Amino acid sequence: MREGIQLMAAWIGSLGFGALFNIRGKKLFYASFGGFLAWGVYLAVFHFYPDPYLGGFVASVALTIYAECMARYHKTPVTVFLVSAAIPLIPGAALYRSMNCLMKRDWEGVGTESAYTLLFAASMSAGITVTTVIFRMVWNGIYRKKRL
Repeated sequence: MREGIQLMAAWIGSLGFGALFNIRGKKLFYASFGGFLAWGVYLAVFHFYPDPYLGGFVASVALTIYAECMARYHKTPVTVFLVSAAIPLIPGAALYRSMNCLMKRDWEGVGTESAYTLLFAASMSAGITVTTVIFRMVWNGIYRKKRL
């Protein structure tokens, strides 16, 4: 039950950010479904291997593959799907906790929470970057073969 609520919140959060970024029509639905998908992958990975960094990396890989495919299908830039669908994965609560510890001058808490925030963000960016590079290399290789 708790996972269902989390998935619905991820979908609604992505939907809200997609609307904020002026995504319209079917593209808004697909962009928000990307957030639902990314959070679902994160929960699945975290269930089997409880490491948040691995979960963030794998969820970012799945999200990026989804965004690249949807961008080509809808003939739209990848960022339309990638940015709004990545919103549920962003470690906002950890960033808030690290700033809260900073304001309270709890230096040990600042170090712990900031390290978690930075490592999670790094795992997300690594997943997005590696997947984008590999996807485009494979896509360009396939496209060149079709042209020849």
